[in-house]
Amino acid sequence: MRVQGSGFRSKTRRGGVQGSGARATRRVNAGGRSKVRKIAVVTGSRAEYGLLQSTLQAITHHPRLELQLVVTGMHLLPKFGRTIDDIRRDEWPIAVTVAMQTGSDAALDQAEGLARGVAGMARFFESAATDVVMVLGDRIEAMAGALAGALTGRIVAHVHGGDVAPGDFDDSLRHAITKLGHLHLAATRDAAQRIIRMGERRQRVFVVGAPGIDRLGELVAQHGIIPSGARLPLAVVAQHPCGRSAAHERATMAAILRAVRHARLNAWVVYPNSDRGHSGIIAAIQAAHAASRNGEFRAVRSVPRDEYLRQLLRARVLIGNSSSGIIEAASAAIPAVNVGARQAGRLRSGASVLDCAENYAAIRQALQRALGYRFRSGSANTYGKGQVGQRIAKILARVRLDETVRRKQIAY
Repeated sequence: MRVQGSGFRSKTRRGGVQGSGARATRRVNAGGRSKVRKIAVVTGSRAEYGLLQSTLQAITHHPRLELQLVVTGMHLLPKFGRTIDDIRRDEWPIAVTVAMQTGSDAALDQAEGLARGVAGMARFFESAATDVVMVLGDRIEAMAGALAGALTGRIVAHVHGGDVAPGDFDDSLRHAITKLGHLHLAATRDAAQRIIRMGERRQRVFVVGAPGIDRLGELVAQHGIIPSGARLPLAVVAQHPCGRSAAHERATMAAILRAVRHARLNAWVVYPNSDRGHSGIIAAIQAAHAASRNGEFRAVRSVPRDEYLRQLLRARVLIGNSSSGIIEAASAAIPAVNVGARQAGRLRSGASVLDCAENYAAIRQALQRALGYRFRSGSANTYGKGQVGQRIAKILARVRLDETVRRKQIAY
């Protein structure tokens, strides 16, 4: 079974990130005058913003594309670091901000936030004459963008569809976005085949790789990978809630931090996302920080993408339930201890991902195994070799954007 766009080869030249804004001019090509396509990219969290940066760069530099950056969700909340300030420091032109969540750790806040996001984004897409709405992953910000785009007649492009990871209600949202989407930019062949089995037409499914690999590959090329045995005794901890009670989430995070302390590792801890139960994880982080000695524990509410990746390149292990343990850690040549079921079903890049239950004994045992793991030279990452942003921009510039794409019909 052949999937459109399979393979990870690209010879397109990369450019640097610039804050010069989207290209709004029309270019004359050999075939005549071509309309510049307005691409609205929705970002609602620090994590997915970091993953999208190479794609934002590629869209901005493409002569047939104009970037409309939609900033929403966690980016606007001081509780999670108000990361819209990072976007501004990176000099990306923000087309619109759309307030969604309030920062409350309640299910109702998620539902009401989704409604606010759909309404606000729909108004923007109409007023800005958006052609394509691009969303990534499975959060409610992506769902809001996909709904607003589809209901206002836009083409919806979905990155990282077809993955499997239950999270809170992540699988439900991800697959719902797939059914709303018109262009599917899958990270792996496995994900692409799953999208096709959901009834999506294979000519609209493209295997592009995981965009989060792009910048990490550049940093590795610049600085190389330090052999894991020579790395700092550092554990990067990235744990997110799974929609359970704050008490349950706090107990799991406390067990992780206890295991890290027992292994005599310094902890570099990233605050969780805004999903239900996040207050428990934050409470565990604050308690561990209060009990720590100087230098052995550092917690950050938010961090620029490059700094996060550099910490991966310095660390001996990544521990928690973040997708970066499944996707990016292999390219950084560090093992990942994947705690619990949040990433259950997501395709692994070999034996460097060690799954374990959420109790202290299981986490401690998996961490000991991870610290003894050694990567073989030449190990490949299942999620590709980079240049994904360029690949996505090329697809957005060349595919047909007409009624044959917009009017969906199930393929079986």
